[in-house]
Parts: sequence; C-alpha cells; structure tokens
Amino acid sequence: MTSYLPLHEGWTLSGGDVSGVAAAVPGCVHTDLLAAGRIEDPYLDENEKKLAWIGRTDWEYRTTFRYEPGDGRADLVCDGLDTVATVTLNGVELGRTYNMHRGYRFDVREALRDGDNELSIRFESAYSYAEAQRDRLGDRPNAYPEPFNFIRKTACNFGWDWGPTLVTAGIWQPIGLHRWSTARLAEVRPQVTVAGGTGTAEVRVRVERETPGPVTVAATIAGERVETTTEADEAVLTVTVADPALWWPIGYGEQHRYDLDVTLTGADGEPLDSWSRKVGFRSARVDTTDGAFTVVVNDVPVFVRGVNWIPDDVFANRVTRERLETRFRQAIDANVTYLRVWGGGRYESEDFYDLADALGLMVGQDFLFACAAYPEEEPFATEVAAEARENVVRLASHPSLVMWTGNNENIWGHEDWGWKQDLGGRTWGAGYYFDVLAGICAEEDPSRFYWPGSPWSGREDKHPNDPAYGTTHIWDVWNTDDYAKYREYRPRFVAEFGYQAPPAYATLRRALSDEPLAHDSPGMRAHQKAGNGDAKLQRGLDAHLPQPRDFDDWHYLTQLNQARALSLGIEHFRSLRPYCMGAIMWQLNDCWPVTSWAAVDGDGRKKPLWYALRRSFAPRLLTVQPRDGGLALVAVNDSAQPWVLSATVSRRTLAGSAEAEVALGATVAPGAATTLPLPAELATAGDPTAEVLVAEAGEQRAWWFFAEDRDIAWPSPKYDTTVTEAGAETHVTVTAQTILRDLTLQADRLDPAAEADEAGVTLLPGESATFRVRGAATLDPAALTARPVLRCVNDLT
Repeated sequence: MTSYLPLHEGWTLSGGDVSGVAAAVPGCVHTDLLAAGRIEDPYLDENEKKLAWIGRTDWEYRTTFRYEPGDGRADLVCDGLDTVATVTLNGVELGRTYNMHRGYRFDVREALRDGDNELSIRFESAYSYAEAQRDRLGDRPNAYPEPFNFIRKTACNFGWDWGPTLVTAGIWQPIGLHRWSTARLAEVRPQVTVAGGTGTAEVRVRVERETPGPVTVAATIAGERVETTTEADEAVLTVTVADPALWWPIGYGEQHRYDLDVTLTGADGEPLDSWSRKVGFRSARVDTTDGAFTVVVNDVPVFVRGVNWIPDDVFANRVTRERLETRFRQAIDANVTYLRVWGGGRYESEDFYDLADALGLMVGQDFLFACAAYPEEEPFATEVAAEARENVVRLASHPSLVMWTGNNENIWGHEDWGWKQDLGGRTWGAGYYFDVLAGICAEEDPSRFYWPGSPWSGREDKHPNDPAYGTTHIWDVWNTDDYAKYREYRPRFVAEFGYQAPPAYATLRRALSDEPLAHDSPGMRAHQKAGNGDAKLQRGLDAHLPQPRDFDDWHYLTQLNQARALSLGIEHFRSLRPYCMGAIMWQLNDCWPVTSWAAVDGDGRKKPLWYALRRSFAPRLLTVQPRDGGLALVAVNDSAQPWVLSATVSRRTLAGSAEAEVALGATVAPGAATTLPLPAELATAGDPTAEVLVAEAGEQRAWWFFAEDRDIAWPSPKYDTTVTEAGAETHVTVTAQTILRDLTLQADRLDPAAEADEAGVTLLPGESATFRVRGAATLDPAALTARPVLRCVNDLT
C-alpha cells in the first residue's frame, strides 16, 4: 500500500534582510511577504517597481516534520518548485531543480531520521540563473528586455505588455512524503477514443519497482474490466465499450464522462496503488486540407468561438477552483466555446481541465515558449523534454483538450522580427517545435492534434503568418492600423487578435490612489504596459469617436472602442464560414488591474467588451457586412438546428423614420452562413451622417452606420427613466425620445459590487431597454440615470 504525508505546515521563509517569516505552502515569496506585512500590495499604484529586489534575492524555506520508520521506500515528492532550487534534508543534499513546469521525486530513505526531520529548500534568484545562462550560451532575441527565455519558468513573471514584472520564487505546488512498497504506478496515460460506435480506452501504465516479481494491473471503465499480470515495467491495457455516450463541446451535446480506474496489486493480491480519472469518449481532429484549419469533434466541424487565456493571477496559489469556475462561466455566458492556454504562462491545473471537461469548453494548450528565441543546448534540451513529457501524460486523459501547440509567435518572430541576423546561427527553438515536441506528442498522446506554432501556416513554402494557411495572428490592427482593417483579411483561423481598453472604473479606484485620475496620471501610466499604448488608444478614438472632454469620457469611449473593434473582427470572421473556422480573441482575463486587451478585468469585472462578445459569439448571428461594393445581411448558424430566418432590413433617419425597407428570408443550415445581398436603396444612404441601417429577426438585431460617430449629426440625448427594486435587483428602464447610441450603465461607479446585465445598447426613438443591476443593496436612482453612470455616445454632443 501507499501513503502520503503532505508537508504543508510549519514553513518559514528567509532571504535578504527577511528572517523567519511564516510561509504558506503551496505559495510564493511575494504572498508570504504580503501576508506578513513586509511589503505593500504589488498590484496597487506603483508598488510593483518597488519590489524588483524580491526577484533578485535568494530565498530559503525551512520546516520540520516527524517521521516514523516503516517498510519500503520513502520519496519526497515536489510537484512544483519555482524554480532554481537546492533541496536538503537533515543536511543531506537531495538534488537540485531547474524547472518550474515539472515535478521532482527524491528517494529520501538514507536521509530520513526517526523523529524530527529538517527540510530546507533554497531558491537561487531566477535572474541570477537566467543571466548566467544567457552569458554562457550567448544572448537570443526577445520581445522584452528580460531573460525569461533562459529559464524554464512562467515567462510573464518577467513582465509583459499586460503584466507586471514580479519574479516569483517558492514551493508553488504540493509537496509531501510518499511511502510505498513493492511497486507503484509511476505513470498512467490513457488514450480514450471512439470510432464506429465503439469506445476504446488504451491505458499505458509504467510501473516503478522496489522489488522484482509479478504484479497485476487492471483498468475498469463503464463496467468493463481488463487486467494483466506482468513482471515488466510497462503494460498496455485496452478496454472497449460498446455505444458509449459521447463527450461534446458546449452547444453541441452533453458532456458525458466515465470513471476510469486503474489498480496495481501484488502477487498475493495485496493492493499496492491506484489511479482514477473522469474521461470522455470523443473523437477530435483538425482538418488542414488545402490550408484549412478546422476543428472537428465527433465528425462535426466546429467553428471555434474562442478566447486566449493567461494566468488568472501572477501568484498561482491565489487561483482557486472556485475562481476558475467563475471565470469559465463568464466565458460560457459570453458564448465562448474554446480556451487557448497561451505559451507565456503555465501548464494549467487539474482543476482547470476538470472544469473544462465538465462544462464542455474545448482547450488548446501551448507548450511554454513565447515571443523569444530559446536555446536548445543543455540543460534546456533535457528539461524541455522532461516537462513536455510529464505534462502531456498528465493532461492526455482530458476530453476538453483538443490540441497541443508548440509555441507562441516564435516561428513568426524568427521569420519577421530580425532574429536571423541577431542569432548569427545560434539555436532558437526550431528543434523543439518541429522535432522534440512533435515526437513526444506522437509517442505519448498520438490521438491528439499537434501544431508546431501559433501562428503557423503548416507549410515551409508559405509565410508562417499567411492568413490563407493554417493559423494567423492579426496585430497590425492594434499596433499600426484602424480596426476596420480586420475586413481586409480572409483568414482560415485567427488565433490572436485584440484591442485595448482600461479596466472597470471600480477596479481602477481600488488599485490607484491617483488624484485626479487621468489617462496619464502616475498610477495609470504604471498600469499601462503596452508600448505607446495610450497613443494607440487615442489613434482609435480619433478614427471613430468624438473627442473626450475629461477622464470619464475617455474611460467610456476607450472601453466602447475596444468592444466595437472585437465585434467588427469577430462578425467579419464568422461571416466567412466555412472558409474561416475560428476566431480566438486576445484575451479573456487579466492577472492584475491593468489597461489591457481583456474582456474581464483583473478584479473579475466585465468590460463592455464582454457584452459585445456575448452578442458577436451568439450561436445564431445576424450581421451586416460589406460585399462586392454594397452591403449584405449575413446569417451565421452555429446551432444544431436549421434557422428559418425572417428578417426586416430598413434604412432609417436618426429620428427613426424608414426611408427604405425590405423583408428577407432564408433557411440557414446548421454549421453554415448564408449571405443575402441588400438592394441599393438600402445599402446607399441619402445622407450618411444622418441615416442608419437596422436589420431585425426576432430578438436579433444588427446595425450598420454609414459614417463614423465623430461625423454623425447626433441629436442631444433625450430619454425617460424609471428605477424599481425587484427583489435583489435594481431595474433601470430607459425609454428613448431620441436615438441613443451604445447606451451603457456603469453601475460599479456607485457600488463596486454592482453589475448591469447589458451594455452597448442602441435604441431608436420610442424604444426602451431595461438594465438589471445585481450585487448592490441600494443605489441612488438619480445617480443611476445620469452621467457618468449612464452613458451614450451622443451625450458628448
């Protein structure tokens, strides 16, 4: 039998001028120092800059535990050490670690004592190690002036264009003493597939032995059991299940899962070890025929309505299962079906993948390489292979995982960002992406798709970011061009595209003490990490919107512009179905309060972008798109049922009167987009600054504006409001007397806990909308219905 003693109590932390601070395990130095009152919150104001010394300090964790000798083997199991660590037990060095992204196991029988034992883990500064490796191997190109590519550690700990530079250290995953005898299950790797109505669980087991002799390995699923007795160190058991209920992505069917149990017993039938997971029967592949990139689940092509995922907090110990579930439900409520785990972060947790399995979110996991050239020399070659193999095996049982990707933007960077000349022939990671990782996936996870990079065209003779082949990233829109340029692209699959905006007002006020708050006040500057970020935000405002008069205007308009940019891109990409089969916006979440591309900010509040995603990612989408010099109504149907469309499209004055109108109908097949050209009398405005196009089909509505807001003759807004209490909600009903463009209720300005159920609503004269506000007890009706809480574009005129 096996036993496990967690070693999570009694730790102290020392380093620099810090001595004997109580330490939480799992955890990290920053959160320990914060809990002890030794540092200020690194997320507030400009505190991040004051804490750079932490990442450049060596740290030591110590604890004492009691041990009673017994038969068999005793291993110290370290699931995750961040990062360069020396592990010592009772003065005996057990080993050294160099990789945050993998676990380590040490045989400690010779070092253990009867009674009290002292365990010490000393962490060398990540900077010291990485800079020494850089000096030894020669520098490599990098998107940021930090050495993150010379250490196997979360890259964005060293700062990113949305993240703080907070270089962590610590025992970030569980640690404990594992006692076992005879043999143990060192590795279980199931491949769960389905074909022709038969489910197959091929379970490969690796056994570590303390003593030789026969052992019996058994696997059970859905009432079917297979066992084998072996004296070898590996066994493969194949269990078949007739007509299993399938696992489907959300929106396509149920997320059926089965318990898979693996047991190890000795020759005398004594239980030695066991392993259990919930698994799902499903087939998943990616069709790359003729440049396409189409995810196919259970033989159904799926348009990926996706978001990019970054670590939800710099400090991993703060990301609980409950927090993950909240974030996942925010994604699902925005009609998201896919999470791409970005390569500058972490291999995500069992909780992450179990929740994705249960909720039906598809996941793509990047291997952890991002925006830099990576050395392929030792010790990195060995560490990369070890971390990849461990995590592929760990995650192979999850039906939500549909693909592995070799890196983020490194193949593209090598081609376009001047790396070739800077490298001078030095290694940069190609061997990992095209050979090592591909080989590990083929060996350990052969049923799952592997793609060398994001972006990647799939062909050596094509540019790695060629939109017509494979996956593409679109960043000229944010960096140099207006977001209307999205419509110039005809991509097969967009794995990254995005636009910035500040977080919610309540998030800013919690994090910043700036008085007055301004887009360029000290705290705002410290929480804007993108190069020339404010200038790019201003360029976007100049192209589309009236000039802001103050910070309240700037905040509302930049958030609105972000929502519009992503809606325009998503709806364009979806209108190209089936040529384009995926849009993964950058990004769902933030790891701290910051001006960024996120839809949900660092305090978990939804930006207006989130509401725009919910509309633009809806399974049934109605959108007006430019086509062949005119306009067309495009109906996109991602649902499983035909959509019998009956739409009315009208060209109206800003006062609401119809200048032209037509009825259109079509039946849109499941998984299809139907394009209906609009007649010239609708597609051409008599006065572009005073007319709009509106298409309606049931509760679906799509708008087309013939001119930019800055040029439109908006009337001053007039409306009536009523505020009523409805149980735990406050209902704010707005009835328009004039057109109201992108009406938004920023309830968090009155109460940080308050949240409205809608944002960005456009009303014609005579129409009403009701905002349901949750989370707050009592809100002032007058404040709820006035600037700066209730906003629309034409309140700037």
